[in-house]
Amino acid sequence: MTSIITYGQAPELEVVTWLNTKQPLKLSALRGKVIVIHAFQMLCPACVVHGIPQASAIHELYSQDDVQVIGLHTVFEHHNVMTVEALTAFAAEYRLTFPIAVDTPSGTGPIPKTMAAYYMQGTPTLIVIDQQGQIRHNLFGRTSDMQVGNLIGQIIAEV
Repeated sequence: MTSIITYGQAPELEVVTWLNTKQPLKLSALRGKVIVIHAFQMLCPACVVHGIPQASAIHELYSQDDVQVIGLHTVFEHHNVMTVEALTAFAAEYRLTFPIAVDTPSGTGPIPKTMAAYYMQGTPTLIVIDQQGQIRHNLFGRTSDMQVGNLIGQIIAEV
């Protein structure tokens, strides 16, 4: 579990396609909300056991007026089996209702573009962005539910 200290505005997500949303989401259009990005891969055991249930719980618990949860399917291995079609079936099977972005593959290596822009070291990674678009949390590995809830509550209370 490594925390990446990142300063400044969160870069926009570079996305091939979206699931569970009628229109693409732009971080700049979500200003005023806390944004929780859960970066995952379908074949990542820690993502399936901890990260995805945590993202679903945050999505259910907080009003979408205050908190926007985004799943980011960022594939850096097993590219040929983790297709959009497989992700669509996975999202239906796990009853995921929050928007899911599919990270844009890199033309030069295995690390997708958004994953590289946020200096992610793997999956699961949890990123929390405040209402002004500043990255407040970027952690590879498991973040406890209590820590995440506390952080989101603190950021909401700051306004």
